[in-house]
Amino acid sequence: MSKSVKAIRGMHDVVPEQTPLWQFLESTISRILSAYAYQEIRMPIVEKTELFKRSIGEVTDIVEKEMYTFEDRNGDSLTLRPEGTAGCVRAGIENGLLFNQVQRFWYMGPMFRHERPQKGRYRQFHQVGVETYGMNGAEIEAELILISARFWRELGLDDIELQINTLGSSKERAIYRDKLVEFLSGHRDKLDEDSVRRLDTNPLRILDSKNPNMQELIESAPKLMQHLGEESIHHFNRLKSLLDKAGLQYKVNTRLVRGLDYYCHTVFEWVTKSLGAQGTVCAGGRYDGLIEQLGGKPTFACGFALGEERLVSMLEDQSIKPVDTSPHIYLINVGPEAEMQSLQVSEQLRNKVPDLRLMLNCGGGSFKSQMKRADKSGAQLALIIGEDEVKESSVLIKFLRSSEDQRMIPITDVTDNINSILNK
Repeated sequence: MSKSVKAIRGMHDVVPEQTPLWQFLESTISRILSAYAYQEIRMPIVEKTELFKRSIGEVTDIVEKEMYTFEDRNGDSLTLRPEGTAGCVRAGIENGLLFNQVQRFWYMGPMFRHERPQKGRYRQFHQVGVETYGMNGAEIEAELILISARFWRELGLDDIELQINTLGSSKERAIYRDKLVEFLSGHRDKLDEDSVRRLDTNPLRILDSKNPNMQELIESAPKLMQHLGEESIHHFNRLKSLLDKAGLQYKVNTRLVRGLDYYCHTVFEWVTKSLGAQGTVCAGGRYDGLIEQLGGKPTFACGFALGEERLVSMLEDQSIKPVDTSPHIYLINVGPEAEMQSLQVSEQLRNKVPDLRLMLNCGGGSFKSQMKRADKSGAQLALIIGEDEVKESSVLIKFLRSSEDQRMIPITDVTDNINSILNK
């Protein structure tokens, strides 16, 4: 007999036992973003490969090694999206949503990268992205940071630290990049293999290296902050003042960078020590150059993305429980007539009792076996309709989680009784 087919390595099922935590996370995030008047946008999972080559860069690890890319039947090169920002910008340009407009968007869904699977990093992973367009200045950056801070508070998560930095303007960053490359090239013998590879492609990412053997070299490297003009320093100080006024604690991390040329001014990360090496749970910044890079008119832009798997892992580790999703009622029915009547009763209750969770027994079974299913379901009540109840047009209410006496009621009174019991 052949072996059963299993999930692809690094791509995981979320089984019903786990989904309440995901639903709690996603509904909390959706509710908060709605409170800030952000609008949901939905983009395709598959995009033209060219989109990511132009936005992320052809010589990056993501494009060279990690993307799931294939040719379709027309010979076009397509890619499963490795991140959401490029697709969001493409959708904004294509649908005329960006130029001379102010927009606040968010999206949620799976992304794909062929990386080595480890805790908090998977080949199919889920992200929430928040993107804003048409707004200059530090105020919108502060709003984005405050939104993410509200996520952690309302999810009940702690041990997450905010780190911020500035990359200055694109021109200032380009000048600094040349000075950094000149310095690092003079110490090439001290660079590890990964840093040598990045020297010609993403040299700023070398500053973020975790290799302990390179820390002394990195500390002695030129500092970006020392190469910023008055306007960029004012922008960063304005952001810090806004965060101070909001009472939000943060750490200025001068090593915090982005390896893509379209980033400028503010960058930020929320990091935790509870996830081991994969400590970043949310990252964002300003990327004013991206829209023009993808064929649109120059437009201010900033945003952030967070990884759902990492947050779910933190919720589990901190023993945060979502709202109970077990049914309020399990409806037991014994006999053909009872089965027909129970279907009518279940729909009547769903119509009349707000937010009711009712599980109807299907597939038959003895009264004893159905009672076992009712208890296993976690329901508070069992509604019982058998042959006697059909004859008497009644329903038996049995309390499964308390010692309250069971009661027989007319079927016409079932809605009022259930409402009063559940609203005690």
